[in-house]
Amino acid sequence: MNLNKALESLDTIIRKSRVHLYKPIQIAEILYRDRVKKDIDPLDLETYRTKSKKWRDVVCQRFLGRVSTSSAKYQDDVFSETAVPPSAIAVLAEENKKTNGSVEAYIYSKFKERYSQMSSALNYTKKQSKDTFKLEEFLDLFWKEPGLRRSIDKIYEIIVYALFSVIVDELNVEIEVSIDPSKIDLLKEFEAFAEKVICITSENLSNRTKASINRVGVTNAADRGLDMWANFGPAIQIKHLSLDENVAHEIVSTVTSDKIVIVCKDSDKFSIQNLFGQLGWMSRIQSIVPESDLIIWYEKALRGTFSDSIGPKLIKSISDEIVLEFPSSDDTDFMEFFNSRGYHKFTDSKTNK
Repeated sequence: MNLNKALESLDTIIRKSRVHLYKPIQIAEILYRDRVKKDIDPLDLETYRTKSKKWRDVVCQRFLGRVSTSSAKYQDDVFSETAVPPSAIAVLAEENKKTNGSVEAYIYSKFKERYSQMSSALNYTKKQSKDTFKLEEFLDLFWKEPGLRRSIDKIYEIIVYALFSVIVDELNVEIEVSIDPSKIDLLKEFEAFAEKVICITSENLSNRTKASINRVGVTNAADRGLDMWANFGPAIQIKHLSLDENVAHEIVSTVTSDKIVIVCKDSDKFSIQNLFGQLGWMSRIQSIVPESDLIIWYEKALRGTFSDSIGPKLIKSISDEIVLEFPSSDDTDFMEFFNSRGYHKFTDSKTNK
């Protein structure tokens, strides 16, 4: 493999990566290890396949506050022939050593650039008030910026979670769990279980608690599975991409709730209804919420009758969730790292030629 092909493979995984850039950082740390420690063979994958995850995680934990939670198979895909195989890594390593770290510098420059773009989106939430925040305008920041588009699924999760959780909280919704009095003998038999798991005892046959909606957290790379769940029943699945039969099957098979709420683009609403209807699963779909509903609800929350109470909480929730999902590192700390490795000597080119 020649240098141009190797650089193209690197650019491909950078372009396809979400904001966190786990895979590109892993490649950067392999190149750094080869250049500085000289204790691996770029052509021999087994000399760095497993170890490189630990090298990557040290950097990610420092600047992202988290590490990759994807499956081992998905993480190892970075070394496949369609990504950056050992043959490409060997070519990149040779160029990287010859230029004393230019390929590493390029990768970390892209990391810094990606997070700078995310900071712009975060700044939007901090600068806008309930009177000026526009959901369509906010989403456009991600649709129109290639570096952020890969993370649009997480942003959809955030805007849905912020709206749903703030409204539920503002409504002071409560849920009650109670035991059938005729089952008192059974309750006494399993009183320790009931007290620890259901928070009910033979002296108190019911339990009231505040309703809440919770984000599951990091979903897998294919954007499937459960996104949010409510302690009062429904499981919530966010779909910003078109739903096919395979994905529909995974939603129903991996989400055990019999009350599923799907949030989707308007253009996908009827196709989703038809698909689940054909598969005989509509009984498990509590509702389908199109994006147009979100826009209407956001407008009411931000500029409606109760906007003084709801609006500021909604914008703060979006801002807080962005920080949690995409924790920006201390820029001073990152630049110390960047400069200590000599990356500041390079421009935004892949090599110093």
